[in-house]
Amino acid sequence: MKIVSRNEELLRGALSRIPQSSSRTSPSTGNKLIRFEDISAAAFKIQCGVQKTSCMYSRLSKQYGMDIYLKKEFLQYTGSVKERGVLYLLTSLPQDQQRKGVIVASDSNFSMAVAYHASELRIPVFVIMSTSTSPARVKMCREYGAMVISYGTTAKDSQMHARRLAQENGYLYLEEEDSAVYLSGLGTVGLEVYEQVPKLDAVIFPAGGHCGLLAGSAAALKHLNPHISVIGVESESFPVLQESLKAGHPIEDQACSNHHFYGDVSGLCFGSNSLQLTGKLVDKVVAVREEDILISMLRLLEYERATVDAEGAIGLAALVAGKLPELKGKRVAIVICSGNLELHLLQQCIARALTLDNRVCRFSLVLPDCPGDISKLLEILAREEARVLDIKQEHMFVTSELFTVEVTCTVETRDKIHTAQLRNALLERYPTAAWTER
Repeated sequence: MKIVSRNEELLRGALSRIPQSSSRTSPSTGNKLIRFEDISAAAFKIQCGVQKTSCMYSRLSKQYGMDIYLKKEFLQYTGSVKERGVLYLLTSLPQDQQRKGVIVASDSNFSMAVAYHASELRIPVFVIMSTSTSPARVKMCREYGAMVISYGTTAKDSQMHARRLAQENGYLYLEEEDSAVYLSGLGTVGLEVYEQVPKLDAVIFPAGGHCGLLAGSAAALKHLNPHISVIGVESESFPVLQESLKAGHPIEDQACSNHHFYGDVSGLCFGSNSLQLTGKLVDKVVAVREEDILISMLRLLEYERATVDAEGAIGLAALVAGKLPELKGKRVAIVICSGNLELHLLQQCIARALTLDNRVCRFSLVLPDCPGDISKLLEILAREEARVLDIKQEHMFVTSELFTVEVTCTVETRDKIHTAQLRNALLERYPTAAWTER
C-alpha cells in the first residue's frame, strides 16, 4: 500500500510541542513525527498477522437516518483492535530483545494481544496477573501461549513484580503507550476504512484514556481526505480525554473505575503524543451515558449478531444518544474495536438493556383470591401479545384487604409503543395496577 505524503506539515504541527516521553520501560522510539509512510509500512508489515476485517453496510442505517458502515475489529483473533499496534511493536524489536522476551502486567486487551502475537513470533512472553483476575482471562492468556504468573491482589502489585522480573532477567517490560510504532500499527485501521468505504463523510472511534486508535487513525484519514470528520466517543462517567484536552496535558488524577464493563474506556490518559494528535486532528469528542452504551450493545447483538463490550459499542452509542445530529443523511463508518465481554457481565448487560429499551417491564396488582382471576389476567396479556417472563403471587403479606392476592408480573414487549398499549389495557381493567419504573 503506497501512501504519498501530502500533509506532513499538519502532523508536524500537531507533534511539535510534545514533551519527551515519560520513563516507561517500553521500546523507546522517541517522539518523532508519525508519518504516513510509517502507517503504510505498518500496514504492509502486519498484513499477514492480523485480519483485514470487513467494513459492511449495517441494517441499523434506516433506524438512525444515515448510511452506517461497521468496521468489525472485534473479529481479530484476540477480539481486539490492539493486535495491530502490538504486532507492529513486537516485529520492530531488536533481534536480541526478541530472544530475551517480553513481560506485561494486566488482563487488558493489550496484554492478550501481546501474549498471542509474541507466542506466534516465538518471543518468550510472560504475563503477570493479580489474584483477582477472572479465571477465564487467565485460561485464555495461557491458551494464547504465554507464561501466566498470578501475583498480588492489585494491578499495581502485578506491575511492580513485572518490572522487577524484567530488570533481573533482561525481559522488556511493555505497557500500552503512544510511541510512533504503536500508533502507526493502530493507524492502519484508518487506511482500511478509507479503502473499504468510498465517499466517507465521517468515522467514529472509541476514545477515553487510551486514545491511540483515535489518534493514529485520524492521522491516516486526515491525510487521505482532510474533509472526513473524525469523531471520538467516551463515557460521561469518565471524560478522561475531554478533561485532558482542556488541561492541555494528560490527566493523571482522574478517578477511574476498575469495573471490567468499562475496560480501556475508563483508563487514565497515557500519552502526550496521542493527546496532541487528537487535539489537532480530531474534529469532535462527545460523551455518552452508560445507558446508551448498553442499548448500543443490544442493537449490535440484534441487528449484527455482534457480541461486543463497552469499548466496542461506545461508537454506536453516540448515535443512540442523538449526540451527532449533523451526520443525518451522511455516510458514516463506526469502528467496533473490541468484543471481550465476560459471560457473567454479558447476561447482566443484555437484561439491563432490554429494561432500558422499554422491552421488559414489571407491574403489580391486587386481585381477589378467587378461581379464575389469574386466568383473566393472563388472557389480557395473551390478547396484547405480551410474553410472560415471570409471575409471582403473594398471599401472606398483602397489606390491603383480606382474601386478596398480590400478583407481580414481568413481561416482554416489542418496543416502547407496545409497552404503552399494554399498560393502558391493564389500567382499564385494573385501575390500581402499579408499574415498576426502570
